Order: sequence, then C-alpha cells, then structure tokens
Amino acid sequence: MTSTHRQRRRLVGSVNEFTALHHAGRPLLLPNAWDHASGAALVAQGFPALGTTSLGVAAAAGLPDGVGVTREETVALARRLVTLPCLLTVDIETGFGDEPGEVAVLTGELAGMGVTGVNLEDALGDVGRQCELIAAAKTSGLFVNARTDTHWLKPDGVDLDAEALRRAQSYVDAGADGIFIPGMTGESSIALAVREIPVPLNILYSPAGPGFARLAELGVGRVSCGSLLFRAALDAAVRVAAAVAAGEPVAADIISYAEVAGFSTRWDNAVSKSSPASFGSRR
Repeated sequence: MTSTHRQRRRLVGSVNEFTALHHAGRPLLLPNAWDHASGAALVAQGFPALGTTSLGVAAAAGLPDGVGVTREETVALARRLVTLPCLLTVDIETGFGDEPGEVAVLTGELAGMGVTGVNLEDALGDVGRQCELIAAAKTSGLFVNARTDTHWLKPDGVDLDAEALRRAQSYVDAGADGIFIPGMTGESSIALAVREIPVPLNILYSPAGPGFARLAELGVGRVSCGSLLFRAALDAAVRVAAAVAAGEPVAADIISYAEVAGFSTRWDNAVSKSSPASFGSRR
C-alpha cells in the first residue's frame, strides 16, 4: 500500500469517527482553540475534537476577522493542533479564495496534514457559487460543515428560517456533511431545522439561547463554542491584571506554570487524554 493510500485510509477513518460524534440526543460539544496551548488544555480535559476560532486566530495576529486575510495563520495553527491526540476541524471563513480551485487546494493541504474537517461560511453570497465552493472542498475528503449566515447577518425583509432551510438544502445537495446556522437561538426554529435538514445541525452556543442539554433534546448534532472561549480568556486576563493592580485577591487554583510549559513538549510527556486534567486546587 502506498503512502497516499495509507493517508487516504486514515482520513476516511477520522472523518467517519468525527461524523459518528454528531449524535441527535448526544451532540458533539466542540470547543474552539486559537493556539497550541488552548488546544492542548482542552484535549487534556478529554474533549475528543477541537475546532478553531477565526476571531481568535485573527485577533491574536492583529488582523481583522472574516475578511479572508488569515489563510497563513489558519494553516499554521492547524499544523500545530494536528500534533494533539484529537480530531480537528478548521474554520476557513469563506475559503480564503474566490475560485473553487483555490478552496480545493487549501482543503487538500489541510487534509494532507491530518485535519478532519472544515467550516465554510457563505456570508449570504450567491447560493450557486457557494455550492461550487462546497463541492470543491469535498474533493479533499474532509467533513465539510457548511455555514449559512442568515441568522448571523439578519438581512432586512427576509424570512430567516425559510432562507436558512433553502440554503441548507442546496448545500447538502452540493455535498455538505453538516449545516451550521450561527445566531439561530429560537427553540422552534432549531427544532424545524433539525426536522428539515438531512445532515447534522450545528448550533453556536449562546448564553441567550438554549443550554447544551436542551439543544441535545432538540436533536442538534453539534454545539460549537465559537469565539466564546477566546473572549472569556481575554476577559479573565484583564480581570486578573485589574485585581492585582487594585490589591484584590486572585484565585490560587489557576493552571500552573509547569502544566502550561508541558503543553509545548511531546504529548506523551503531557497529560494523558485518557486521564483528564483537573484545573482546580493548583499548587
């Protein structure tokens, strides 16, 4: 068997494993990492799969999110995260290219390094063109999560649920393995989407929407954290700095220097995935 055949078999196996995690009633909770340390910490807690957050990638590099300027940073992060013992799906925004061929090249590169899936958003562009990009991404063999931004961008005068379902069906027909509708928080809308969309539905967790358990009851297949963890980490950092400056107490049980330093070494020397780390009672 050639190395190409072995690589293809590994990819098929990882995609099948990833797909199997999208259970109605027991959805995949997907935390989103922005660097190796955040990814390693999440894997140490036992999460079997990670996504990346485009906001985290862009903001960490001092670049704007969602305008297609972070291809290099996104690929570099993927190359770091695939060294961890988990499945990885990468947010590629609108594909980092205007042509289907460019999307095919990018997704092929990601598949070659060990990535399992990609998230590809439509920014409410032309449906036919988006279908071409989805079909191009599928040539890589990756799990393609097709995102529609109906409920994220909320265009005036549009029935958001109807438009989301229309786009979702077109994307499924083009080969999408999952549908992502960020910003959809109404339970009736989510339940309708679960009924009508024949592939796993991905919902972005929102403090203003249903909790994880309720989303599971509604039949959602994946619950993503998006940029929430990245924003929470920034918020926590600023709060700790402000507490120090104000002479206020700081929690003594935060993750230790030694544990974080261990994330930069080989995973075999870090916390075992089968024995999740506890980030309490630090010394």
